[in-house]
Amino acid sequence: MEKQGERLNPLNDFLFLKYMGEKGDEEQLLSFLNAVLKKEGAEPLASVEIIGNRTLSAEVIGDKSSILDVRAITADGAKVNIEVQLRNTGNMGKRSLFYWSREYSRGIDSGQDYAELPRVIAINIVNFEYLEIEVFHTCFHLWEDHHRYQLTDALEIHFIDMVKYKRYREKDIHHDPLHRWLTFMDKETGEETIKEVTAMDIGIWKAQEKIRHISKDKEALHEYHLREMALSDWTSAVNFHHREGMQEGIKEGIKEGRLLEKENMILKSRRKGYSMELMRDITGLTEPEIMEILKRNEQCQRD
Repeated sequence: MEKQGERLNPLNDFLFLKYMGEKGDEEQLLSFLNAVLKKEGAEPLASVEIIGNRTLSAEVIGDKSSILDVRAITADGAKVNIEVQLRNTGNMGKRSLFYWSREYSRGIDSGQDYAELPRVIAINIVNFEYLEIEVFHTCFHLWEDHHRYQLTDALEIHFIDMVKYKRYREKDIHHDPLHRWLTFMDKETGEETIKEVTAMDIGIWKAQEKIRHISKDKEALHEYHLREMALSDWTSAVNFHHREGMQEGIKEGIKEGRLLEKENMILKSRRKGYSMELMRDITGLTEPEIMEILKRNEQCQRD
């Protein structure tokens, strides 16, 4: 079970999908979409239908390349795709455009009129600084370069930068619903502020209740931890490669790069207090192999 007082990360995409993208989550999804998509003079969305309510296998959850996105259709027929991306892979713009185009092309069958293609809205919540623009929320459309003439409203791509939001000094959770949602999604937000934002918005309250139930569900919590490890940044594994005593592989046949990744996973798991059972599930290594990694790391620390 989760350690007492430790809050689950709302930006873990497995958890995000569980509290925002399953049947029954329509109220919180509608609240979030209206916070993101609000425009001067425009009526808020009246309803939303969640689609693609899939069953996730352990293999999918543990695969860091898997996309666990939230897909929905609004009352006016627009398709919405929401993706949380915690690591900068250097290709976020093209990646988002690719997934937008995939969703857009799904909207028409052979022989149908192109006029029937739906508007597609992609929302990317990123936990790194991606755009060289100071604002934390940006929105892109297809415009003519010189005259600001919109070719079509079929494309709408949003980026929400959590790093920039966290350092934004003029947060207004009392009057801005997007500020409330992003404050809720920040794992470092204090308990009193979480209570405050959940009291202001029934959608956020329902999201918090869903997370609370997951934190008490042993199987769901196990899957959450698997996903946390899959989403971790393995860059620091290079450092382990250069440490004395980390030159030889433990398990014959495992390539050096994968072994370093597994070693890093073990060390991160130990720091987080994960059980031996969970470390075996995450890495696929045996208990003696895990103990050997931990023992060698302790020796490196002493040296």
